[in-house]
Amino acid sequence: MSDRGSLDLLVPPLREALLARGITSLTEIQQSVLAPELDGLDLRIRSRTGSGKTVATGLVLAPLVERVEGDGNGPLALVIVPTRELAAQIQGELAWLMAGLKVKTVAVTGGTSVPMERRQLASSPEIVVGTPGRLLDHLNRGAIDPSSLRAVVLDEADQMLDLGFRDDLEAILAKLPEERQTHMVSATFSGPILELASAYQRDPVLIEAGRAGAAHEDIEFVAHLVLQDEREDALVNLLLAAGDERALVFVRTRAQTGEVAAYLGGLGFTAAPLNGDMEQRERTRTLEAFRSGRLQALIATDVAARGIDVADVALVVHLDLPGDAEALTHRSGRTGRAGKKGRAVVMVPPQARGRAAYLFQHAGIRATWNTPPGPGEVATLARARLESSLAELTASDDPSAASFRPLAEKLLAGTDPAGLLAAMLARMGKISPCEPRTLTPIATTKQPRGPRPAQTGSRQFKPFVVTWGSRHGADPRRVLALVCRRGGIQGGHVGAIDIGPTRSCFEIDISVAEAFAQAASRPDERDPRVRIAPMDPTRAPGSRPSYGPPRPPYREPERPAGPAMERPPRRFKPRDA
Repeated sequence: MSDRGSLDLLVPPLREALLARGITSLTEIQQSVLAPELDGLDLRIRSRTGSGKTVATGLVLAPLVERVEGDGNGPLALVIVPTRELAAQIQGELAWLMAGLKVKTVAVTGGTSVPMERRQLASSPEIVVGTPGRLLDHLNRGAIDPSSLRAVVLDEADQMLDLGFRDDLEAILAKLPEERQTHMVSATFSGPILELASAYQRDPVLIEAGRAGAAHEDIEFVAHLVLQDEREDALVNLLLAAGDERALVFVRTRAQTGEVAAYLGGLGFTAAPLNGDMEQRERTRTLEAFRSGRLQALIATDVAARGIDVADVALVVHLDLPGDAEALTHRSGRTGRAGKKGRAVVMVPPQARGRAAYLFQHAGIRATWNTPPGPGEVATLARARLESSLAELTASDDPSAASFRPLAEKLLAGTDPAGLLAAMLARMGKISPCEPRTLTPIATTKQPRGPRPAQTGSRQFKPFVVTWGSRHGADPRRVLALVCRRGGIQGGHVGAIDIGPTRSCFEIDISVAEAFAQAASRPDERDPRVRIAPMDPTRAPGSRPSYGPPRPPYREPERPAGPAMERPPRRFKPRDA
């Protein structure tokens, strides 16, 4: 396309749908998928969060979902996603985009009424969006007839594999017609994702939009050094400093979402949890309250927050450190969307500075290190907001103000105007939910640059990583026992332990670190899947930690020669980029 943002080459129904939403130009990834030379090919789409991938998916599917005689009643396209919220979001986006094409879309997910979904499927929708388990159930029971299917999209494929959906995905794909297009949308294409993609895609083309680091340009990253038991108090000050801005707060466990939301609610904040234990109806109500602004803070886990697409989330707070660099990027991507600026704050206990710096390095993020706002800074920001709102109020012409004029004149009669106004401002300044918290100051002059040996008093420690996290049942006590057994050391040789969702970090006294590394690297008969290795600061940003000797490069399995033989994906670059 000659004009990067032009809508001119779209069919009128799609163009009108975008204009009705106030969209006057296409994003880079949306431009890329429209290239004529990609017509009929399998795509691997990789683009940053908030770049318009859902609309791009709709533009790819649009030419395929027009019914012709003999198509039957089955869907023409499936979109498979990891979570209920993401399914609802994508179904909604595709519904308004495709409305002018008379294309019907439905969502099928766990936690909703099966009979209701079967009635919706019986109405012959062209596009079905769903989670793997529920889609497979409908396919097995005959509620979805795949015979007329022309395309399938695996969205957030990396997350689906992380959640253990590989068997379901392979079972679904095995039931679909061989003559179809298979598209993959993922933050990364490596390891298991490549294996799955290579097994089911034909001559795929890799489409990437956005240069390296573009995912972070609209997000300001801040690392707040705060004591472990003062993180919630630091969160209180952050929310007070943010005023009416909406905040999405990430924690590690489902139980924490309720605990933190209850703590904030008890102080007067409007906050609610979002986790996988909630009924779908309750989750939908909570998201709608957050979207409409009735909630200031939403406390969520990584999985529950997948698919949250809420405009104007100004602040993302990582109350717990993310498990890896990808989680840090995905969490933070809930702000700074569609060209708007956002801020991501990471709460970092002093003993986890090395691990936090490691995450920033591997995510390609430059973060500012400082302490959370204290009572003085919170009060200053509150006064600045009050002054700004009063300036806007006096500059406006509010018709309802006339009815209060007699009362104003009565109050000013025989009264010091400045004193009266000062008293009113003081009362207005006390409207905030609670008083700010006093936090323990932590020096930040020595900013960590990477995972190097940490020092505690006269002892030095070296950071290690183990492929065992909270999702597998890890906790500090069990990790300590594992580390001592695998490395042949005593508990006194182990420093800080930080538990992540899928991997955990810990420190070993440098005096025994070399011997520990050798002993811990040996295969463990009890659980050979758990691997231990030093944190390696020399690996490229965005790559995963290394565990043991490097694996041989992945090789495609030998296939019979012929037109359908697999080839590595070609990289596609738009001619106008």
